[in-house]
Amino acid sequence: MFITFVQGFALSITLILAIGAQNAFVLRQGLREAHVFWICLICGVIDAVLIVAGIAGFGALAQAVPWFEAAMRFGGAAFLIWYGWRNAVSAWRGGSALEAAEDDQQTLSSAILTLVALSLLNPHVYLDTVVLIGSISSQYDNRVAFGFGAVTASMTFFFMLGYGARLLRPLFANPRAWQVLDALIAVTMWAIAAKLILS
Repeated sequence: MFITFVQGFALSITLILAIGAQNAFVLRQGLREAHVFWICLICGVIDAVLIVAGIAGFGALAQAVPWFEAAMRFGGAAFLIWYGWRNAVSAWRGGSALEAAEDDQQTLSSAILTLVALSLLNPHVYLDTVVLIGSISSQYDNRVAFGFGAVTASMTFFFMLGYGARLLRPLFANPRAWQVLDALIAVTMWAIAAKLILS
């Protein structure tokens, strides 16, 4: 059982380590120390629900509903283009150090809505959790232990990213660092959007 748990943990952490829209948002909120607990918890819960859905056998949804995959791809790409544009404008304007950025925090409800959109409008989230983890779990006798390992990895990663970001706060006291971060986030969002559109 422990071996199966570790294998589920390892697979999930490997998939989630890639820099994506969700991770970039968690990092940004962590740097601002804005609603970090709720952001990390909601990320983990979203992943947990999708992982459980995949393990429970709902990975066939994309095959059963032919238009679902295309709708998710183009809807997600449109949102990522818009979100990337917001960060690009912020990078271009610049001039805000960490202290100034903290004065312009999102409300909790606004941050949660943005996070949910970034998470659920990205088809790769479904491919990684529902389809990939769900299909691999079928190879194990103890799918519950495998799923528990995958969910634990997700929760651990998001809380480490959110609360670990504060170690970078001295760097982000410099307005130029915020510009670089916003530019990198914008490029990441647009790259993911382009991949969604062209795939």
